[in-house]
Amino acid sequence: MNPWLEAADLLGAVLLLLGCVQCLIGVIGMVRFPDVLTRSHAATKPQTIGVLLALAGVTLRLRDPIDLGTLGLIVFFQFLTSPVASHLVARSAYRTGQTGSRGLLRDDLDPQLSEGDE
Repeated sequence: MNPWLEAADLLGAVLLLLGCVQCLIGVIGMVRFPDVLTRSHAATKPQTIGVLLALAGVTLRLRDPIDLGTLGLIVFFQFLTSPVASHLVARSAYRTGQTGSRGLLRDDLDPQLSEGDE
């Protein structure tokens, strides 16, 4: 067998393992963090990077152009939808007062929301 293909398979397995570990770290953060804002952060950033690493590992294992195009679309839509959904959940939790934001040192949204009430 070609040594380059063996190296690509090994690197793909390592990236897949790193992606799974990153996703696990994000899940632990979602369980451990206390409020909606920090949980949405843990649900978005590590998960997006973990999925990207896992898909990069799968890409190195699969070499069919149709499979690579499908994986590229998955990466595109993951980066498109995950941060937007997290932002919307955090914004709605902030507006309904369910964020536990009383401990914030600086609240940049309070003046913006107060202007709309006048």
